[in-house]
Amino acid sequence: MIMQLTVFLENSEGRLADLCRTLADANINMSALTIAETSDYGIVRIICNDVFRAVDVLEDAGFRATKTKVLAVELPDRPGALAEMLEALDSTKVNIEYGYCFQSNGDVAIDVLKIKPEDRDKAEAAIAGAGFKLLHYDDIAS
Repeated sequence: MIMQLTVFLENSEGRLADLCRTLADANINMSALTIAETSDYGIVRIICNDVFRAVDVLEDAGFRATKTKVLAVELPDRPGALAEMLEALDSTKVNIEYGYCFQSNGDVAIDVLKIKPEDRDKAEAAIAGAGFKLLHYDDIAS
């Protein structure tokens, strides 16, 4: 399991650049970033090297930021790997609240999943039982 940074961002010109500049100036490195948006705001989800400090830095700069526990799963970067992992998870009837993928290097992809806290143990067991590796932040940053 890893900690993800979640930032609620006004949907206005330059706000994403301000967010990224604030993290960069604090020497916080992002490994992944995804954005979901509505007409008024966006939800920015970030995997970074220091989530706890990032929340403090962003709040000091006027952003609304929180920490969220998510599962990170290493997958072979090949057709069907994500489907196989999701099928194993589906057998547990665990609901995925949201997810996103990013490529770590040429042969590995990482899938990030938000699962309800009461279902995490069941999800982790199904994923590991299907032969997939659950990651910690150090696995992603190395």
